[in-house]
Amino acid sequence: MQTLGNFINGQTVDSTSERTAPVYNPATGEQTAQLALSSAEETRNAVSAAKLAFAGWSKIAPLRRARILFKFKALVEEHTDELARLIASEHGKVFSDAKGEVIRGLEVVEFACGIPHLQKGEHSTNVGTGVDSYTMMQPLGVCAGVSPFNFPAMVPMWMFPIALACGNTFVMKPSEKDPSTAMRLAELLKDAGLPDGVFNIVNGDKEAVDVLLTDERVEAVSFVGSTPIAEYIYATASAHGKRVQALGGAKNHMVIMPDADLDQAVDALMGAAYGSAGERCMAISVAVPVGEETAERLREKLVVQLNQLSVGPGLVEGPDNDMGPLITREHLEKVKEYICIGQKEGAELIIDGRHTAMQGSHDGYFIGGSLFDHVTPGMRIHSEEIFGPVLCIARAASFDEAVAMINDHEYGNGTAIFTRDGDAARQFCENIQVGMVGVNVPIPVPMAFHSFGGWKRSLFGPLHMHGPDGVRFYTRMKTITQRWPGGIREATNHFTMPTH
Repeated sequence: MQTLGNFINGQTVDSTSERTAPVYNPATGEQTAQLALSSAEETRNAVSAAKLAFAGWSKIAPLRRARILFKFKALVEEHTDELARLIASEHGKVFSDAKGEVIRGLEVVEFACGIPHLQKGEHSTNVGTGVDSYTMMQPLGVCAGVSPFNFPAMVPMWMFPIALACGNTFVMKPSEKDPSTAMRLAELLKDAGLPDGVFNIVNGDKEAVDVLLTDERVEAVSFVGSTPIAEYIYATASAHGKRVQALGGAKNHMVIMPDADLDQAVDALMGAAYGSAGERCMAISVAVPVGEETAERLREKLVVQLNQLSVGPGLVEGPDNDMGPLITREHLEKVKEYICIGQKEGAELIIDGRHTAMQGSHDGYFIGGSLFDHVTPGMRIHSEEIFGPVLCIARAASFDEAVAMINDHEYGNGTAIFTRDGDAARQFCENIQVGMVGVNVPIPVPMAFHSFGGWKRSLFGPLHMHGPDGVRFYTRMKTITQRWPGGIREATNHFTMPTH
């Protein structure tokens, strides 16, 4: 069986660690590889390679760095199907969803290719007599990224393309559950002409992560994952003087107003709640219909759609299934337990995904879409992130009650409102305490040239990911104020009109 190691200094390197973790195909439950869990020493070796490469890479002209990223973009486009198959086989999501993930990651690469423009500073002449001021946006040094299992291609590509384009070097620690995609991206970066040591991968667990959080040579850490781990990452790395952006969990609500196009809202909810088996931080997990009539109609239409949801392997001949398996057996049991908790708390379980018929292997980590109604704030299925295909209907009597329900929640990642009323939509956008808002858009993930990030306990650190904040995160500003002797002399001369 294949043992996956690391990618350090431009080479695939076998790990010397005796600790390993299994890598499974979630659709079959079969182990497909094992992953070496790198030691602290091996992680420091990756940091050393990145530190050594920084001196040369940071001095390369931004345009030359962009050209390497352009080549990388072309290679990823050429290998999109291959990457999508890797994602589907290790994560479980359906092929079309996996392919879409790669494409969304590529959008950040495209944005990073504009770094000659994005890294420009400011310039002011004659701020004083013969004095000019200007700023430089310079790279930080060695940066590190710790990415989650649910987007093994997209989330790393939210991080390293901008970091590299700005002149930094990078050490990536992918999820140990689906590491192969990141390893393939490293190979494609090398094929694109990236110098050895500029991008490195360390596969491992907390032992490897703790080195990245504490090693004095690492200047910045990016993280996406659960809120408890995000808090740990932020606190530990910040205490060691590092710049940190740590994106945590979510509980995203969609408000459905009485005037909304209900068919449109239901179609949007089906994709937002059950796409990628609900394993995404931008999933809509709470539908908030305003008014009893809206709630009853919404419930009726959701039941019809849910009964048509096809669940099965992500890689199949013919049309995709709508939803694949969950990532691990342990996570499957966790989601099942939340369904039990919801029943015990008094919510009405309308559709029980635990009894959904599956297509394909019954040894995979499959569960169907579940639907609860009459969920109220205070219930655990409303307050906690389930990270699975479980949608809750939490009824609100008024617009203000719906807004209060969202604003009172500890998470503030994403939200949406479906309405035809421009005034209601404007009030919602202005008053909602959430970082990303959709109006008749169920998953308001911004394009790569805008920045991604939530509020409250969904984000730790002041800067969001990719877009303008991504460039700010991976650079630091230096301001130069200069005066030259010749400028002083010329400034003191009297101005005279030319004579003819």
